[in-house]
Amino acid sequence: MRRVVIPELLDTDSGTPEEIRSSLADLARINRYLGGYRTTSSLLREVACRAGKTALTFLDVGGGTGEFVHAVERDLSRSGLQLHATVLDRMLTHLNNGSRNGLAGVSGDALSLPFRNESYEVVGSNLFCHHLSPEELVQFLNEALRVSRIAVIINDLRRNYLHWAGTYAGFLFYRSRMTRHDAPASVCRAYTANELKTLLSQTAASEITMKNYYFQRLGIIAWR
Repeated sequence: MRRVVIPELLDTDSGTPEEIRSSLADLARINRYLGGYRTTSSLLREVACRAGKTALTFLDVGGGTGEFVHAVERDLSRSGLQLHATVLDRMLTHLNNGSRNGLAGVSGDALSLPFRNESYEVVGSNLFCHHLSPEELVQFLNEALRVSRIAVIINDLRRNYLHWAGTYAGFLFYRSRMTRHDAPASVCRAYTANELKTLLSQTAASEITMKNYYFQRLGIIAWR
């Protein structure tokens, strides 16, 4: 399946305030039931285990309202791993579209992260990397590696026809017409594992760990 870049409506808030809220709620349900939380929690546990940590500082890039990483925090705390997260998003409307559950929120550019070197132990993203061009993705990953002390984690979609068809089955459950547009568009512009391996080879990562997760998720750890 060839990669096709289709602009996503939520990227530019191309909808009414109610449509945007509904689309963000759809995204939360997708993460809850289709492997989003599970993938990021698993990646962070692997990083903590290898680093011998029981607590991690974490920057969630493109984290929107903070709902996602707050859910991951709750999940990890049940297994004894404490996550101290900050949310970065370039859209102030996303940061303000909710309380961020008490998390710190920063508006900024993922390609030029507004943090000093090694500010966080882990930098990561969920459903963000497919929004970037290959050149932008390499730039973001190098920025994330600069800001991290241990690793960068990526939780994103796998591009294939089965997954693309599955997004249309979700039309029965999506609340927002923005989601009905953005869900198949996201799969079309996602990267394959081989494409990501090639791009990651152009970064400063010393080692790459890559694994498939439920449902059609790809999890990557780029180690410092």
